[in-house]
This record gives sequence, C-alpha cells and structure tokens, in this order.
Amino acid sequence: MEMLFPKSRSLNHFLQWRSRKCWQQYYRKRSAAIFIQHRHFESIKAINECLKDDEDDQGTLNFPGGRVPITTRMKFIAESSEKRLPCYRVLDDDGYLIRCSIFEQVNKGVAVNMYSTMVALQTMDTIFYEAQRQGRLSFYLTSTGEEAINIASAAALTPDDIVLPQYREAGVLLWRGFTIQEFADQLFGNKSDYGKGRQMPIHYGSNKLNYFTVSSPLTTQLPQAAGVAYSLKMDKKEACVVVYFGDGSTSEGDFHAGLNFAAVMESPVIFVCRNNGWAISTPVTEQFRSDGIAIKGQAYGIRSIRVDGNDALAVYSAIRAARQMAIKEQRPILVEAMTYRVSHHSTSDDSTKYRCVKEIEQWKTEKSPITRFRKWIQRNGWWDDQNETQLRGNIRKQVVEAIQAAEKVEKAPLTDLFCDVYDKIPSNLQEQERFIRDTIKRYPKEYPSNVPS
Repeated sequence: MEMLFPKSRSLNHFLQWRSRKCWQQYYRKRSAAIFIQHRHFESIKAINECLKDDEDDQGTLNFPGGRVPITTRMKFIAESSEKRLPCYRVLDDDGYLIRCSIFEQVNKGVAVNMYSTMVALQTMDTIFYEAQRQGRLSFYLTSTGEEAINIASAAALTPDDIVLPQYREAGVLLWRGFTIQEFADQLFGNKSDYGKGRQMPIHYGSNKLNYFTVSSPLTTQLPQAAGVAYSLKMDKKEACVVVYFGDGSTSEGDFHAGLNFAAVMESPVIFVCRNNGWAISTPVTEQFRSDGIAIKGQAYGIRSIRVDGNDALAVYSAIRAARQMAIKEQRPILVEAMTYRVSHHSTSDDSTKYRCVKEIEQWKTEKSPITRFRKWIQRNGWWDDQNETQLRGNIRKQVVEAIQAAEKVEKAPLTDLFCDVYDKIPSNLQEQERFIRDTIKRYPKEYPSNVPS
C-alpha cells in the first residue's frame, strides 16, 4: 500500500510531518471558533442596540410625499390598537354634568330652543309614521334616538353653512326654519311640494335654507360635499359644508373618495357619521373590522373625533369646534357620533326580526337623548312639567293640522314630470308624456282624479 506522506521514507520525518499537520488543523479550528464567537457577540450587540431604540438615525427616504424615516427592523402596523378611541361626553345618562367636562357653554334661550326642536322632531316623526301606517303616506322613516345629532349639530352651525343630508336629518331642516306644513306638503307630493311631487317622501330640500335635496342612492353626497366645500374655499366664504351619513355608507366607495378628495384639496367640510349600530339589518360587526369610523380619518390625513351622539351638549360642542377649525384652518374634519337607531330603518322594515326588543327598549328609555337633555335644562331651572305639556300639545296640533291641509291640496300637474331639466324637451321625453296621457285616458279609474293634466 502506498503511504500518503512525503517522499522521505524516514520515520522521524514522517512523525514530524504528522505532528505539524495536527497542530495546523487544531489552530485553524480554534481560530474559526474564536471568530464565530466574536461574530456572534457582535450580532447580539447589534440587535441589542437596535432594540434599545427602534428610531436610531438610519437616515430618511426623500419621498415625494415627504421625508420618511428609515428603520432596519421589519415591523408591521398592528391591525388595531389595544385601546379603543375614546368617546367625548359631557352629560351622563342622568343628565348630570360630568366632572371636569370641557364644553361650549349654551345660554337658556339656545338650550330651550334645542330641546323644543328635539321634541318637535320626535312628535312629528311619531304622527307621520302613524299616518303612513294608516295608508295616508306611501313611505316614511324617523330619527328616533338620533334627535340630538340632528338638532345639536344644526344649532352649532350658521345659516350660511351648506348642508348635504342623507335621509335622517329632517331635524337639521326643522331647526333652520322649514315649517311642519312644508314637511307635510313634501310627504304628500302635492303642488306645494318644492320637488313638484317627483321625489318619494322624506326627500326634502330647500335652496333658501342651504339644504341640498335628499338623494336616495347612499353616499353620493360625500364627494359632492368635498366639491361644494372647495367652491366655498375658492370664493373665500366664511362658511363650511356639513355632510351627514350613516355607518353603512362607509362601506361604499364614495365614502373613501369623498374623504380623500377633501383631504387632498383641503376643503372646509365636516363629515358627520351617525354610527347607529345598524345599516338596515346589517350590524356594524359585519360591516368593518376597524375601531368604528373616526379611526378611518387618520388614514386620509383628516382630523377626527368620536362623540356621544346621545349627548346634545357634547355634539353641539364638537361641531362648534369642528366648524371653527374647518373654516379658519381650511381643512376637513370627521365626526363620528355614537348613537343607536331606536326606530325601524323605515316603514318598509321590521327591526325586531334581526335584533332584540329588550335592547331597543333599553336605548329608548334609559339612553334617550331627549330625556337626558331635559333633565339638564330642568336642573338649571329652565324647564318644568307645565312647559312640557304645553309644548307637546302645541306640536301635535300643528302636525295633525298640517296633514289635513296637505291632503286637501291637489297634486302637481302631470306636465311637471318633464320640465326643469332641459330648455327644450327632447323627443324621447315627449314620447313618454304622450304614452302616459294615452294610458290615463284608457284606464281613468286607475289614476287619482286630483292630478291635473
């Protein structure tokens, strides 16, 4: 067998060579171990240094949207914070001022007017709802449980501020001076209705009161509000836009488009979301995974607040502050008003099919925004039982009389269906008008006799 060692056959040479090789291998292994330990120590040291301060100066990325800090740690933003956003409140459930509350002071005149209008809205809703159930109206929906959001927000604005409502903001219009008779005329679609009977009930509107006409499709008013507010900005007006919507609207694309437009264009608009827990029969737990609505504002660079929507003083104070910021700083503001829709979604809905009756009654009695605010003004000596009885009696009488009067007014003429859009009526609409008239002549008993031709 051939020996694997140098050509020298001397045994001493072989032993010397073997010894030298072993020591070389030993030192190589030893050096490698020391090097690995050193590198390991340096690695631990580096990690510890990073853990000490995640925001060590690693430089910044000069991105078009602004400089962005650089970090060597791979850290994802948490899907939600451990703590939920707080809800701003001034009055507790029993109408007592919460200690150390910061809020906008209101005098007796404003406070009593706010309460009286909330009662008027509640009474109007109750009677109009009953009228629909009697077959006198085709459709209706109420603001029951959400009166404070309506009235308190309206009281915090000025007549020059422009309102883009959804369909549960009749109270805003009531506060601005829309009469109960004007409400009744719209609901019955008679010739006194400003929409000439072409809209379904509760689609109110008033140019005089800076209140855009209600539109049936959800959320279309949000991008429009951003544009209207931008026009105020261009004209340097001391006013803002206030747009209302429900929690269900935040699932629509127009919500995101509207907020983004407003933020980028720096439009003076206040987005008021009525987070009432339900989008018809869909609960908020099935609409989004985020912590409500206010947190979404931060994603678009919009200053936001969450407020107790059943606390009239809190809503009033929040909207007053939001208005001041929107106009003076020329920026959008998002307000999430936490409330509960006590009523059915509309006369086409039965909410007891998808939620607990006990829960509804609890919010209706124990957490009523009207009851809470009444207790506060009553403790201030601004209200009593005699005022209450007189107010409710007067409002009920006004609503009943308005319904009776609206029923007697004839409907808007048939020709009004085709006007107010084109300067000259196009041929396709002329054809439609002829078709309708021919159908009425053929089946006269199928159409109401109080619709003028």
